[in-house]
Amino acid sequence: MSSMKKDFITLLDYSVDAINEIVSSAQELKKQRLIADPPILNKKSGVMIFEKPSLRTRITFETAINELGGHPINLSANMIGMGKRETVADIARNLERWVHLIIARTYSHSTVEKLAQYSSIPVINALTDLYHPCQALAFAQTLHESSIDVKNVHVVFIGDGNNVCNSIMVLCAKLGFNFTVVCPPDYKPNQDVLTKCSEIAQKTSCSVSVSHNIYDAVKNATVLYTDVWTSMGQEDETELRKNKFSPFQVNKDILSRAPSDVLVSHCLPAHRGEEITSDVLDSERSIAFDEAENRLHVQKAIIVHLFSHVVS
Repeated sequence: MSSMKKDFITLLDYSVDAINEIVSSAQELKKQRLIADPPILNKKSGVMIFEKPSLRTRITFETAINELGGHPINLSANMIGMGKRETVADIARNLERWVHLIIARTYSHSTVEKLAQYSSIPVINALTDLYHPCQALAFAQTLHESSIDVKNVHVVFIGDGNNVCNSIMVLCAKLGFNFTVVCPPDYKPNQDVLTKCSEIAQKTSCSVSVSHNIYDAVKNATVLYTDVWTSMGQEDETELRKNKFSPFQVNKDILSRAPSDVLVSHCLPAHRGEEITSDVLDSERSIAFDEAENRLHVQKAIIVHLFSHVVS
């Protein structure tokens, strides 16, 4: 990433060096939390606009802004009627005159892109239907904290080719981790993202692949990653998806077919008994809650990165 990049929208915009710099910063921020937090947001405000429900994203960003010396402001999408009561562009033009940072969790990816386009202040993508880059960086930090050899990683994403899948695929391609998504044929990742990741993987000497055979896919996995089968906004597809995805549950049988030291993660919230069983999610192989903890630290690091490199 160029130091002039003011926003954090997708990891596709970021160089390997920038990604590693943010992850390293997150590890340092975690060590010095509440002891030597940089007051980089002193006398600054960050507004959080959420169209979707949130536990981890809201609490970690609100805490991050507060611990970096700033003042978090929560705006529900219903309150401002983004795109209905007022255009996204006009909302961005207003906010840039009052606050110093916009954090947006939206359905349409173009909403976050427009907020970034029409505001002069940094915009952070806190999740869209296309990407969830903060989650991917928290995953990267958690892998670095684990005992695995980060020079020889094979991440197997089991389930829907959704926003989390897309961002972890981008992360793996950038960092040179082999990546396989194993899913039903009709639920592959976005083709454009898949193509971009395949092109990046050629340069970083790793592989990006799609499989529909869970037993083959997990044989050489370093990490198994899963997510809910039905994302927010797809609730009317719940029963259809349960039927399609039931062979792709991460359970003890699947774990037994993977290497004995395989790690397991989930971006949470988990639908226990659907995409993952409780005995696996709560097992010693699971890093899901460590990853959730690290959301706070990587998001702090993203803010520090943006305000250190871009904002005077």
